[in-house]
Amino acid sequence: MTGSEVPPQFRLAYVPGVTPTKWVRIWNERLPDVPLTLVPVSPAEASGVLRAGGADAGLVRLPVDRTELSAIPLYTETTVVVIPKDHVVAAVEEISTGDLADEIVLHPLDDTLDWESLPGRPAIERPETTADAIELVAAGVGVLVVPQSLARLHHRRDLTYRPVTGAPESRVALSWPEAETTPDLVEEFIGIVRGRTVNS
Repeated sequence: MTGSEVPPQFRLAYVPGVTPTKWVRIWNERLPDVPLTLVPVSPAEASGVLRAGGADAGLVRLPVDRTELSAIPLYTETTVVVIPKDHVVAAVEEISTGDLADEIVLHPLDDTLDWESLPGRPAIERPETTADAIELVAAGVGVLVVPQSLARLHHRRDLTYRPVTGAPESRVALSWPEAETTPDLVEEFIGIVRGRTVNS
């Protein structure tokens, strides 16, 4: 290797709620000489980070701009409502969006669900972030509908969540720039997330 060659590395962006741990572990077993660096990004900045070369690939929420980015859908998340533990909804297994008609439903500015129309009654102001909205739920101001992974990420002892039917779903995908500078490494990671074995 000459002094000008950069050793290979792989940068993986990921949005809140997505847990890349299992795939990172497999990567480290298969490619111990190629460090994988995790790059946390917000859903709003994920596509820009990939387009600008800030990461080689990313675990993002769909939709993404398919003109510059490729994407492979990985899974669809359950949508849940986050409520105080003593809320009446906590007594049931799941609810529908219609069951939220009398509730103040918080709609944070970083919401990841693509609503045609939000259920329930709107809050006076939209919280800045999902984390802020969780604090408001804990304060008894309203309820919050989010992908289940975000409910888990922001878990609090005084809150719980229940699945919601009739709500938009969040789909998580592996995405990478069309003009990828590390195509072999991206292919390797695609194989890992698709469950390919070392020999396949």
